[in-house]
Amino acid sequence: MRLILFCLLLIGLPVAAEVYTYTDADGNRVFTDQPKPGNAKRLQMAPTNSMGQPNASRAPAALVETPIKPPDYQMLRILVPEPDAVINDGTGDIVVSASSDPALLPTHNYRLIVDGQPSAEPGRSPVFPVQGLGRGTHQLAVEILDAEGRMLERTPSQPLHIRLTSLDQKRKARPCKRRDYGVRPECPLKDKPPAKPDIPFVPFI
Repeated sequence: MRLILFCLLLIGLPVAAEVYTYTDADGNRVFTDQPKPGNAKRLQMAPTNSMGQPNASRAPAALVETPIKPPDYQMLRILVPEPDAVINDGTGDIVVSASSDPALLPTHNYRLIVDGQPSAEPGRSPVFPVQGLGRGTHQLAVEILDAEGRMLERTPSQPLHIRLTSLDQKRKARPCKRRDYGVRPECPLKDKPPAKPDIPFVPFI
């Protein structure tokens, strides 16, 4: 019983309190926190285990910001020419026009792809002049690029057919004159007819 009381006394004491013991007149061992004149002895207490306090100065973990994804383009398409359009032109010059929804963002650019290759530098305009396309079928596509040049959107490739007027057809539509040879492509110098010889003037007698 006395041992239990002693343990309770130790639990209730502050960490820095001192414990003394002595034997009373009846031969009983007494524990107290007050020094007793005579035969009271101070007990050496073992240090108590204590959990360290959390470091109040520790900064909270930095929040990782999730980058905000720019809004997706709901639509990107080629307006002109239409898919499978046939262009009858003697030069092979065309104009391609595109449209997007939403409108192009401030840091983005359009780029035209012809037969798998960029036709010009990216730019803000959705209108692309193309010159000198050869006879036959070509594939057109339009891309949207971000500020770093990464592709964000791309239209499906669509075919375009170019039919060029042959030189023979041009000569038939507009026959060559002597002054046209060497000037018009359909009137080469090698086809220029020889000049007619001058007939000398013979006076009538």
